[in-house]
Amino acid sequence: MRMRHDGNLKAADKPSNDWARFLATWVRHPLKLGAVAPSSRSYCATMVSAATTELDGPILELGPGLGVVTRALLEAGVAPERITSIEYDKNFARTLKNRYPRVNVIQGDGFDLDTTLGDQRDTRFAAILLAIPTLSFPQEKRQSIMADYISRLLPGGNLTQLSYSPTPPIKPVPGAFGVTSSRIVWDNIPPARVWIYSADTARTATRRAA
Repeated sequence: MRMRHDGNLKAADKPSNDWARFLATWVRHPLKLGAVAPSSRSYCATMVSAATTELDGPILELGPGLGVVTRALLEAGVAPERITSIEYDKNFARTLKNRYPRVNVIQGDGFDLDTTLGDQRDTRFAAILLAIPTLSFPQEKRQSIMADYISRLLPGGNLTQLSYSPTPPIKPVPGAFGVTSSRIVWDNIPPARVWIYSADTARTATRRAA
């Protein structure tokens, strides 16, 4: 049986006015935040259920915001000590540290993991959960970013991405990574899918054999 963890969530810092805080931050930095409201609990649960958290190893969360996906990970039984959450907004990062003191929260750039992770840059992750908006980048740049993320996964690991795009926000690269998706989660603002990326091991193995 999987144990439920709360990450030592402090009673004095429960999410209460997160919607208003999230909207205010989006008004200031719409391209960096990408959403006008926190993702719904069912959407976050869908993301977590699609992630390969059952593999042994650390979990990397990119763009946790105010912790809705972090909470879903803990509710799914992921130990807080396994989670590294990288948040760009310093106020959000401070809130996350207060809410989840046993989670490794880093205030930094999720698009520059070598710098942000520092001495841990060579860590391989069982799963990566991505909630940083990527649509402002050209497709080629997005694919380069995804290839870097995929290279940081343990064998069998995957990356799950929250995105409102009706098509894959990052197109697959044959021989590097492929993509599938969840069903549409209607209980979200706006309705959205979870996009699931993993290494294209079959095509890579075929190419090597040839």
